[in-house]
Amino acid sequence: MDNAKTVKKAFKLPIIATSALITLFTLAAFEPILVPKLYAATDRALLLDREALDELQRSAFLYFWEFGDPNSGAAYEADFGWDVRPITMAGTGFGITALVVATDRGWVTREQAVERLLKITGFLLDISKPEWHGGFPHWLNGDTGEPFDFENDADVIDVVETSFLIQGLLMARQYFNGPGAEADFRREATLIWENMDWAFFTDNQGAGLFWTWSPAKGFLGLKIKGFNEALITYVLAASSPTHPIDKKTFEFWYQGPNYRKRNQYGYSIEGGPNGGGPLFITHYSFLGLDPRTIADEKIPSGYYIRGVTQVLANREYCITFAPRENRYSENFWGLTASQKPDEGYEVFTPFNDKGILAPTAALSSMPFTPHYSMEVLNFLSTRLKDMIWSWYGPRDAISLKDDWVSPHYLAIDQLPIVTMVENYRSGLPWRLFMANPEIKEGLNKLGFFSPKLENGFPEAVLTRVMRGGKYRDDAYITRRHPDSGLYQIPYYISQGGQVSFSLVDSGEPSETELFKQTVLAEPGSNTLLMDLPMDNGRLLTLKMTTMDGTIYSLPMRLY
Repeated sequence: MDNAKTVKKAFKLPIIATSALITLFTLAAFEPILVPKLYAATDRALLLDREALDELQRSAFLYFWEFGDPNSGAAYEADFGWDVRPITMAGTGFGITALVVATDRGWVTREQAVERLLKITGFLLDISKPEWHGGFPHWLNGDTGEPFDFENDADVIDVVETSFLIQGLLMARQYFNGPGAEADFRREATLIWENMDWAFFTDNQGAGLFWTWSPAKGFLGLKIKGFNEALITYVLAASSPTHPIDKKTFEFWYQGPNYRKRNQYGYSIEGGPNGGGPLFITHYSFLGLDPRTIADEKIPSGYYIRGVTQVLANREYCITFAPRENRYSENFWGLTASQKPDEGYEVFTPFNDKGILAPTAALSSMPFTPHYSMEVLNFLSTRLKDMIWSWYGPRDAISLKDDWVSPHYLAIDQLPIVTMVENYRSGLPWRLFMANPEIKEGLNKLGFFSPKLENGFPEAVLTRVMRGGKYRDDAYITRRHPDSGLYQIPYYISQGGQVSFSLVDSGEPSETELFKQTVLAEPGSNTLLMDLPMDNGRLLTLKMTTMDGTIYSLPMRLY
């Protein structure tokens, strides 16, 4: 559908120049430092990383582009052999974000993308009913627009699913900023956004949003309480220009047990479920919300560090604590929700581990743990490729313990991969979503602030290893960026000015200096760019000296 032949032809071409310009813009926009050059020489290892990510993103995108519903343009929930396949609101929102990435990388034209978007928005506006109060059911029939039975309730409006849909529409509205059909799309996307009556879904209680509402049965009891995948729901509800919630209503979000600080498998997580929870809770809201820029009183160091520590804890459980018969490894980890052998769907966590991993867990964690996520990608795309890879990339789930691979794909697992990998590569989805003026106002209204960080390398979270029965810090693990070829090291200084860096090999008697650079840094978060050849993971030390002579050290392993 939608000129699939054109897409496949485009996929044979190299990435067009826009992607390089995007990376350059990202560095210029977020890294106010002086560097001698922005791109390193390309070698075979770097090229293989780039090609692996290109193939992954392109293949996963095709689930939405080629396999989408021909009438509505929306994403199918899954590729099951149902007589009538339901379309999914969350998956459609995730597909829209993937379409933005695909357009920017030249896999489809702007005209093709907008034609698809207008099909989606036109369908949604046509089938929306007054009693839905601007929201949409979890699933719909793509031909008739009627709600599709979900968990024995056919008419239920799902507020969280609707928020994932709107997250995608706002990102696309920001990207497609031209005249003509693009202006038509922006108008229709804005109508859907402004029609959503978030205030209605509070039931005038002033304490939280209800997850679901049935025109026949009313509110169904479950309120949205964090920390889980639904942070974006409250941000959108507070940001609404037409039917917003107030801060008091939002404060219910923090009332659950999942915002406690927990020590999980060697890592301190500022907020999360016991055991850390499934990894999708640090993906879905953060397709658009930039975790590097937001913090609150429960997560004062910011949602980026929270995301990193959750992913690292999940990985550590898989490697160290999971039953050996599960056959997890440093190249094969990541618990989230996915298919299982009886064709059901289940949420898997360290507290509910059945030996089933979903590739989306590690791959959509790419912005948080790029090196470790790339290790999983390389394992899936080489050693396991014949077993798990098919039309739209890696299948939904795999169990080496049971020698089982899901024969299916799920929209809510496959499509976030495209956007989260892009957030790592260029940051484009984050920039687009956060540029919406309503979102900025909503975040301020709810009391979000910039992460509270200390001078040094606070965002360079160290991998921890168990030695002598106790966890100890090892090093910050990083990999050359696949597009720039540079190592990117985050650092923070409260006072701007000249900062000097020196990278030394502590294992050498004379502490051999491998890199030296002085930069002019802005106050706040910055990124050091190091043009070095690929290293083998030996222990190095990066030293930063500020203008007052204070020295900060970071143990590192480069790959």
